[in-house]
Amino acid sequence: MAENAAVEISDDRERGTLTAHEGGKAAGTIAYFVMEPAPGALVAVHTVVRPEHEGKGIAGALVREFYAIAAREGVPVVPLCPYAAKWAQRHPEEAPEAPEELVREAERQLRNHPELF
Repeated sequence: MAENAAVEISDDRERGTLTAHEGGKAAGTIAYFVMEPAPGALVAVHTVVRPEHEGKGIAGALVREFYAIAAREGVPVVPLCPYAAKWAQRHPEEAPEAPEELVREAERQLRNHPELF
């Protein structure tokens, strides 16, 4: 899918959401958390696109920006979200694979802190 040029993406680190806006309205979101200790990996937990915005490349644009944010911050991404993990497999040049021990630690932190999801 081609990305929609009219999509704007904003990051709310405090809430742990990366949101795509189309026409001024929220179209899709990645829920995430930052692993401890800071600055830790960015952990994508869930990606959702509103039904009326599906098929426009919004989820892919969100995951691409999520990886770009991590790259700018010099931290890895742990894609626990199935969509983000699948996207990363299809775009290895943009989505470096997280070390297995980092993935296990992200899963542990999520289990111990379900409010992060």
